[in-house]
Amino acid sequence: MTTGEPVVGGESAAKADLLYAYAVARDTGTARNVPDTVTGVAGEPVREVCHEGFAALVGRVPAADFEEDALRERLEDLTWLERVARGHQRVVDAAVSLFPCALPLRLATVYHDEDGLRRMLTAGREAFGTALDRLEGRVEWGVTVYAAPAPAAPAPPPKPSGPPSGRDYLRRRGAERRAAETGARQEARRAEAVHETLAALAEAVRLYPPQNSPLAAHPGRNLLNAAYLVPRDRAEEFTRTVSALTDRAADGFRIRLTGPWAPYSFVTHDPCVPDAP
Repeated sequence: MTTGEPVVGGESAAKADLLYAYAVARDTGTARNVPDTVTGVAGEPVREVCHEGFAALVGRVPAADFEEDALRERLEDLTWLERVARGHQRVVDAAVSLFPCALPLRLATVYHDEDGLRRMLTAGREAFGTALDRLEGRVEWGVTVYAAPAPAAPAPPPKPSGPPSGRDYLRRRGAERRAAETGARQEARRAEAVHETLAALAEAVRLYPPQNSPLAAHPGRNLLNAAYLVPRDRAEEFTRTVSALTDRAADGFRIRLTGPWAPYSFVTHDPCVPDAP
């Protein structure tokens, strides 16, 4: 997490508000009034600042929470961080509904004032324009595929002659291992088939590492964790295809669709959000 420009500490800076930037879109020449129900990460009203043909959605936030030193401490507070992330996403969702295309900015992109924000828009003019041209009329869909945990195989009854020998035990474990490997290959092929089908409907794909953490929301093994950039006019076809794949999925094979989202996965942040001098 980084700030848009260095924020100087000290008593005066701690008392001042900072300008938090959420998203950038093209300035259409018509003022976009953000609904009063949409508030930012600090519960603040959100407004539009236009410069260089672009419009940024911004809000005033307390420096005591968002200047650089304070952020280092806040990053340790997961409750605060989750609240900020939800507020950030709330404004980005509003930007997507207000503009034909909006580029989400990094969490906690802050500036001293509107001059710092305008310097950022000027420095990123070419990168913003290129990204908006590439992403306009497109949305991001997330797809995850899970295989449910295999039920534990019942232990075979002992032979009448007595307990199993070491050789019997090794033979049984080898058979279990080969069965598990065969099942894993079949699951991987099913997930790959889902991905190939959906990728054919998308303009771009971003593959993420599987989410196999014990804290994952879904039990089982994550086989696919992908984002798909899809033209809006193909959204119905994309979602219908996911539904068909879900209906045909084998027992224990789950497909989860999320979205549509702003194209977070397909925005290159570094050139688009340069640090202001």
